Amino acid sequence: MKNKVVLYLAVSLDGYIARNDGAVDWLFDVEGDGGDNGYSKFYGTVGTLVMGRLTYDEVLKLADEFPYADKPCYVLSRAEQPPAPHVTFTNEALDTLIPRLKADSEGDIWLVGGGQLVAAFLEAGLLDELRITVTPKILGEGIPLFPRGTVPSTFHLKHIEQMGQFVSLIYTA
Repeated sequence: MKNKVVLYLAVSLDGYIARNDGAVDWLFDVEGDGGDNGYSKFYGTVGTLVMGRLTYDEVLKLADEFPYADKPCYVLSRAEQPPAPHVTFTNEALDTLIPRLKADSEGDIWLVGGGQLVAAFLEAGLLDELRITVTPKILGEGIPLFPRGTVPSTFHLKHIEQMGQFVSLIYTA
């Protein structure tokens, strides 16, 4: 089976993936399944990670050590970035980068975020699967999962799972 590009993230009931400042603190006080809510199982299927630079900056704030150092990680940035351990900064076009990564990856490609990158992947037709975990919180404002202007898209529901107060939804293209 060929490698897929998978969007895997959590969203508030009102469709936000982070607060306006990028913070995701609202995720950590919700009752889950008593474990890691399926994260380890998902991460085991991942061969390569792709994220935007703002998402990368937020990941660095959440942990003392880069949590994805064991896998190739590409950070998309329009501006030149200084070299950083464990990641490759790139401004390569998605329509060349993603097919190359799919061919070379030893597992699925995880689109970590953020919202602008999700919209770009949808516009380019590069998302194979969406794994969205809905948390029972309304933020009222923040960074939307699908920013204004996102191309209309249709997906097919493949799986639903309750994990404590979270709901995991898996959709395929």
